[in-house]
Amino acid sequence: MRIETDRLILRLWRVEDLEPFAQMSADPEIMQWLGGVLTLDQVQAYKVRADTSFAELGMCRMVIERRADGAFVGSCGLMPGHESVPFVPYTDVGWRLARSAWGQGYASEAAAAVMADGFTRLGLDEITAITAQINVRSQAVMQRLGMRR
Repeated sequence: MRIETDRLILRLWRVEDLEPFAQMSADPEIMQWLGGVLTLDQVQAYKVRADTSFAELGMCRMVIERRADGAFVGSCGLMPGHESVPFVPYTDVGWRLARSAWGQGYASEAAAAVMADGFTRLGLDEITAITAQINVRSQAVMQRLGMRR
């Protein structure tokens, strides 16, 4: 599975993605809205969940890499919504970017691409995103994607 945009490649996980993902997931500022920093075991489990989700459902959080140089940018993709939310079942789009990738429009570009894939390839009728009320960066991405409250 591979999705390409003008500047990005979204693809399934490789073992070599674990190191940059672990570095990104150890940054408290990046992880403040995502449940806190992750241990190496949690990072490895994240990859296993992504692999399993794609094999079973055809969707997962994928790796984002920059087309120009192959640099690791972060992750973005679709997942079944969390059971604790009152409006299950739903499909969630989510993103997590390395700090060096912030402010460049990568989150919006990646999320738009995976949402288009969800609507066309997976035949989804609706895709949801959830964030904290004070996470204005993710709210701005959601607005650029045309999402509404």
